[in-house]
Amino acid sequence: MGKITVEECVADGMVIEGLKVITPQVFGDNRGYFMETYNYNDFKEAGIDQVFVQDNQSASRKGVLRGLHFQKAFPQDKLVRAVRGAVFDVVVDLREGSKTFGKWYGVYLSEENKKQFFVPKNFAHGFLVLSDYAEFCYKCTDFYHPNDEGGLLWNDPEIGIQWPIPEGMELVILERDQNWGGIKEFKR
Repeated sequence: MGKITVEECVADGMVIEGLKVITPQVFGDNRGYFMETYNYNDFKEAGIDQVFVQDNQSASRKGVLRGLHFQKAFPQDKLVRAVRGAVFDVVVDLREGSKTFGKWYGVYLSEENKKQFFVPKNFAHGFLVLSDYAEFCYKCTDFYHPNDEGGLLWNDPEIGIQWPIPEGMELVILERDQNWGGIKEFKR
C-alpha cells in the first residue's frame, strides 16, 4: 500500500464504516507528474476489494450542486475524484442498521490535492462545484439503471450538511434535486 494513503472518515466522533479518503503518491518533476489513480492490489490491501464495471465523467460550472443521489435496487460502490477544478463532495449513510445511519461526511476533492473518495453502496452522494469549472470522474461497481435512481434532499435540516457555499454564489440545482424527500422517509 506504499502508493496510496487511506484515511477513515469520522462523523460526530464515530468512524463511518467503509467510507475512505484515498490520497495517491504523486511523482513529480520539471515535466509534470505521474500517479496511479487505481491499482487493484493497493486498494484490496486497503480493504476496498471491489470490481469496477463502469467509469463516468461529468463537467459542471461553479455553483452546480448535483445530488444527493443513490441507486435503489442496484446500489453501487463508487470511487470519485475531481480531475479538473474543485468540488465539495458529500455522502449520507443510508445503510439500514448502520450505527452512522443519517450521518453525513464531506471532503474537498480537487485537481491540486488529487484525493479520491471511496463511497460504499447505500450512501446518498452529491457534490458542489467550487471552482469556475470542474470535471468529475467516478468508477462504479454496477451499471447505471436509469429507472433505479433515488434521492435525498440536499439541504434537509435534519441531516444538517454544512455546504461551503460562498456568499454570493448562485446555486444551480435541478428541480428534481430540490424536490427529493428528507431523511425522515428512510427511518424505520
